[in-house]
Amino acid sequence: MEKVLLGNTNIKVSRLCFGSLTMTPFQANLSIEEGAKLIQYAYTKGINFIDTAEIYDNYKYIKEALKGINRKDYVIATKTYAYSKEMAEESLNLALKELDTDYIDIFLLHEQESIHTIRGHYEAIEYFIKAKEKGKIRAIGISTHRIAGVLGANKYDEIEIIHPIINMRGIGIQDGSIEDMLMAIEEANKLGKGIYGMKPLGGGHLIGESEKAFNFVKNIPFIHSFAIGMQSKEEIDANVSLVETGFVAESLKESLRKKKRKLIVADYCIACGNCVKTCKQNGIEIIEGKAVPNENCILCGYCARNCPEFCIKVI
Repeated sequence: MEKVLLGNTNIKVSRLCFGSLTMTPFQANLSIEEGAKLIQYAYTKGINFIDTAEIYDNYKYIKEALKGINRKDYVIATKTYAYSKEMAEESLNLALKELDTDYIDIFLLHEQESIHTIRGHYEAIEYFIKAKEKGKIRAIGISTHRIAGVLGANKYDEIEIIHPIINMRGIGIQDGSIEDMLMAIEEANKLGKGIYGMKPLGGGHLIGESEKAFNFVKNIPFIHSFAIGMQSKEEIDANVSLVETGFVAESLKESLRKKKRKLIVADYCIACGNCVKTCKQNGIEIIEGKAVPNENCILCGYCARNCPEFCIKVI
């Protein structure tokens, strides 16, 4: 698989990034051994880039996988909600210890909303800058679901990498359209920032249009890589094929169609009711302060488009 530099960093990554949340107890609940073998399998297919986060609680999967991977050739990006020096130090030490590594390639501040959020977390950035000088971090960045987050990061030279939501329908972008997001990340690219997108399939809601969705993201010239969750060898093979050729063989499509998928709602649901109003099938309802799918759900994914917190996903 093609490898590219992330902006002006010296970090070279595959065009496809392994999104690791889906293997955790929060979603597929794979065993550590199963998850590690999938990461290693993806590596044999050319994927040398993995995205995780402290909140995913899955460092143990990656630690096990690293036993069969060339660490110098492998890029680990993780995320933290730290906003103080103490919290940033704790997050970095935890990652280094649980991953059993001497350095983290990319450390991101998780879910930054705007320049104001970045300012409020700047003490953590200052700590990461010092950690970078000591060789414990290679690059610093942010993840964001908002255009304002990208525009805010563009104001800081020390923020080298941006991890934004980007998909052809704009699913999950909380403050504007896909066109607005594209303009913001194009500006970031011109500033030399590394950009790797998230949710190219809109949290699973664009699976039925996967070829079109992948080709949309792949053909954006100012995105270096994009992360997608993978739970099986078949999904890895399909995603690699999409990146390298733009399509998936019919036999592999048939295998993937047999997978029984489900709609899940994250615990941070605010029970706003937008999903209930959107669903024409009466397939989701609010129960005890949380949205819950029922037997009428047909996995169309329309409800997710109006979820302000992007907490509805198909796995």
